[in-house]
Amino acid sequence: MSEYEGLAAIVTGGGSGLGAAIAEELAARGAGVAVLDVKPGERHLGIPCDIADDAAVRSAVDRAARELGGIDIVVNNAGIGAEGTIDVNDEAEWHRVWDINVVGIMRVTRAALPYLRRSNAAAIVNTSSIAATAGLPQRALYSASKGAVLSLTRAMAADHLDDGIRVNAVSPGTADTPWVGRLLSAAADPVHERSQLEARQPHGRLVSPSEIAHAVAYLASPRAGSTTGVSLAVDGGMQALRLRSKN
Repeated sequence: MSEYEGLAAIVTGGGSGLGAAIAEELAARGAGVAVLDVKPGERHLGIPCDIADDAAVRSAVDRAARELGGIDIVVNNAGIGAEGTIDVNDEAEWHRVWDINVVGIMRVTRAALPYLRRSNAAAIVNTSSIAATAGLPQRALYSASKGAVLSLTRAMAADHLDDGIRVNAVSPGTADTPWVGRLLSAAADPVHERSQLEARQPHGRLVSPSEIAHAVAYLASPRAGSTTGVSLAVDGGMQALRLRSKN
């Protein structure tokens, strides 16, 4: 029997991309999964939800708990991207990205806390990014939001340790997702742009959604009972390695 049998998980942004891969991985391991997304799809328990709307979040979380018999795991994966230097995005866009990428985590977690406190295997996993720890060009707003996610993760881990709730983050490198695909298709030379993204990761390729999903499954697992306040990089070594040139 999998360690996930009998556990209930919420995955925000689980309708596509990384979230869909995470939802599939948790379900494959035996968890009941609710996908909270504006377009949740037809797999798992799909609940339409805009995490920028607190009333919608509370209603969706309560429904997930009711239909799954509780909540043991929350994966705060929903988020949006942003390109440009600090002077490119206007204030409305700064507020919009922050509201979804950072405040959205608060809304979902706050609504789920009463259920998590009743669980014997409570875990939260937030999706941060390599952008939280490495200076990437043309990612000022996105990097700021993901840096906040990383700091928030550590603060939550400290706050909820006595509640028996573990809180960790997964920090992907550049992943092969629909959002990255859209960025590449909009580039003047998509092939060259993809090669540049691949080259900046030491293992020389984009990170697959399934690799990130496996990392989330480890962090959320009851078997990782002594792992909290951690950011797990899934980035081909981009965050930590400093390799010598092969030329």
